[in-house]
Amino acid sequence: MLKSDRTRQRILDTAAQEFRQRGYAGTKVNDIAFAANMRAASIYYYFESKDQLFEEVLAIGLKLVFDAVRKAVEAAPASQGHQARLLAAVEAHLAMLHEYGDYSSANIRNFGQTPVEIQQRQAALRDEYGEYWRELLIAAQKAGALRADANLSLLRMFLFGAMNWTLEWVKPGKMNARELARELCFTLFQGEFNDMP
Repeated sequence: MLKSDRTRQRILDTAAQEFRQRGYAGTKVNDIAFAANMRAASIYYYFESKDQLFEEVLAIGLKLVFDAVRKAVEAAPASQGHQARLLAAVEAHLAMLHEYGDYSSANIRNFGQTPVEIQQRQAALRDEYGEYWRELLIAAQKAGALRADANLSLLRMFLFGAMNWTLEWVKPGKMNARELARELCFTLFQGEFNDMP
């Protein structure tokens, strides 16, 4: 990796940490520069504005969680059916938020503070991720893993709200992503998720 690429990555990593901790409104380019041990002018060499930097952090965060969920679902044992796929998806989403996710957490915590134009540009990827979950839930319902009369639109919103809100109440080290995923799936979905390996 070139030095310029490493520097750009360091800026993004630091910005994700700062946006996660301070929020969009509370983070200044000077804060990011200080945390990255560089001058603010150096950041402007790579990013035209705080908004451009923030938008890239948001996009990376969503792509990381989306990729993790897709891979987890694909790796779930087919023999265990749709419950295993749902559990794998929930666990991957939670793991990206809690265990690996300055970028993902920055996205979740700050999207509502984002200028409208940035939200609009991010909408396509967010919609794609939502559609992926919609299809996952439809397939599970058709296979009998979810109640036949469940309103899947509401269920998806409940699920995202529950997963994303764990950032606010779960204390680090108290519950891992697997434990959270099992409890959430057991609470929201039909079936014995606690019996799964």
